[in-house]
Amino acid sequence: MTKCLTCAVALSIFAAFAIGCVRVYVPDVQQGNVITQEMVDQLKTGMNRRQVQFILGTPLIVDPFHQDRWDYYYSLKRGKKYRAKRRLSVFFKGDALTEIRGNVRVKPQDASETDSKHPGSS
Repeated sequence: MTKCLTCAVALSIFAAFAIGCVRVYVPDVQQGNVITQEMVDQLKTGMNRRQVQFILGTPLIVDPFHQDRWDYYYSLKRGKKYRAKRRLSVFFKGDALTEIRGNVRVKPQDASETDSKHPGSS
């Protein structure tokens, strides 16, 4: 009988260790709008809302109290770790894009582009 009890204890210890070693599958979770650097590089101040929406897609958040601001958010979680988190806010004055903010690199506009849009300004 003690041999049976020893086997049962050994088996339960082995089972406890085996369960601890089992990995549970955690699927990748992608949320929000995909925001790539190429998309951000296409944005230029002065673009209208339709052009911005064509490049970035429909904004994730449009605040009814601040309709001149669109917010985009993207996250990619592989397993238990975040691989990418991007936030982007675009601001309009009327129908024209005036500002781009977020944790993505915004390409500075050339002075020659700005001058060509506003001839005669110095």
